[in-house]
Amino acid sequence: MNPRIVVALLLVGVFALGAVVLAARGRYTDEGSPNTFEGALMPEGLRAPDFRLRNQDGEPISMRSLRGKPVVVTFLYTTCEDTCPIQAQTVRGALDQLGHDVPALAIAVDPPRDTPERAQAFLAKQRASGRIDFVLGSRAELSPVWKGFGGIQPQSVSREHQARFTLVDKRGFQRVGYPGSEATPERLAHDLRLLEREASPTG
Repeated sequence: MNPRIVVALLLVGVFALGAVVLAARGRYTDEGSPNTFEGALMPEGLRAPDFRLRNQDGEPISMRSLRGKPVVVTFLYTTCEDTCPIQAQTVRGALDQLGHDVPALAIAVDPPRDTPERAQAFLAKQRASGRIDFVLGSRAELSPVWKGFGGIQPQSVSREHQARFTLVDKRGFQRVGYPGSEATPERLAHDLRLLEREASPTG
């Protein structure tokens, strides 16, 4: 091969590698931590739907009461044996990776079969009791919540519910979204750290 062509190809390779390195360095802070979100950014100003419902222990729970902390939101049903356990373990793993708990909500998608007793049993089986709150209610109570989180479709005989994760920031806005297949504990924990670093709401 012509020596000039070999040199040209070598230079192209060096420049390409340099561009990759620079792009990777641009994505990290001086401490070597990624400073961009791993999940998909949600439309700006999209507030999480507020609600006043009860969890698996009959305790009141609302989105407004969680302001000041990032919140993990996912959608589960208590008799699910495939995707829901994986989602619960993804949340558990993210909290483990984070090193401390933040509010984590599992919005029920199969009322009225999602009962407090079944929710407690599901969380106990996933070893997530005290770490994830199941948000329970009637279909009429939960429908506005499903709609506010992007039109989540409830579980039915003919349609499996949507496996999705949404991260809500300290101000109560939906900031980062993941299809269930793209979420990992590491990615969720990474994005939660970024949300934790943001300024808390005032007033």
